Amino acid sequence: MEHLIWNIDPILVDFGFLKIRWYGLMFASGFVGSFLTMQWIYQREGKNIEELDTLLWYMVIATIVGARLGHTMLYDPAYYLSHPLKILAVWEGGLASHGATLGIILALYLYRRKYGDSYFWLLDRVSIPTALAGALIRIGNFFNSEILGVPTELPWGVVFSRIDPLPRHPVQLYEAACYLVIYLISLAIYKKHADKPGFVFGCFLSMLFSVRFFLEYFKTEQAMYDTGVMFTTGQLLSVPFVLAGIGCIVWSLKNRQPNPVA
Repeated sequence: MEHLIWNIDPILVDFGFLKIRWYGLMFASGFVGSFLTMQWIYQREGKNIEELDTLLWYMVIATIVGARLGHTMLYDPAYYLSHPLKILAVWEGGLASHGATLGIILALYLYRRKYGDSYFWLLDRVSIPTALAGALIRIGNFFNSEILGVPTELPWGVVFSRIDPLPRHPVQLYEAACYLVIYLISLAIYKKHADKPGFVFGCFLSMLFSVRFFLEYFKTEQAMYDTGVMFTTGQLLSVPFVLAGIGCIVWSLKNRQPNPVA
């Protein structure tokens, strides 16, 4: 059976002193797409667009720091605690979406304390473009031949020739497609339920991490240790987010009122 042979160089442009990678391009594109989405939301609600510049920096720093700490402390703590300087080596790869989500939630709390927006107002709206950014980052993972799927004989299996000769589930693309759908659904929910604090955020958490839990069955294990149970580290980490999302939805429906502005 013929399978797609994926051997694209992860470096898009090499200037010698500077290398631009596909992953970096997708990562940056995710933030551009997020900024444009938030710009549309702010215009729609009559908010000051100039505030987005500061909010973007909060999100960039929170995503990188949170994702890096999430990877190092949740997926391979033994190695990184033994080599703490390696925690700073972001260029070597290793970012975790669970850590990025926690980082963003914390950053929005700090941003809210300084600039006065309602916390749930921010969570509801920032969660929408987060799904778009996640989709583009997963495409970047595909270019990097990382976060590999388990072997498969299905016709759409992909051989990542820089890794091994086995056809594998292109789970990065599965995840990217799901996140894009979540982005569109979140937009639709926002248009209809923007007056319910926490509702969009709860739906986002529930959808995204349910997808993450399910797709873990098609991934190779990312953690450098055995969980000792039938679930992967990624699945175990996803469960609290799904439950938190359901909790936000229930709370929101019980407290229907316009979003307050702090």
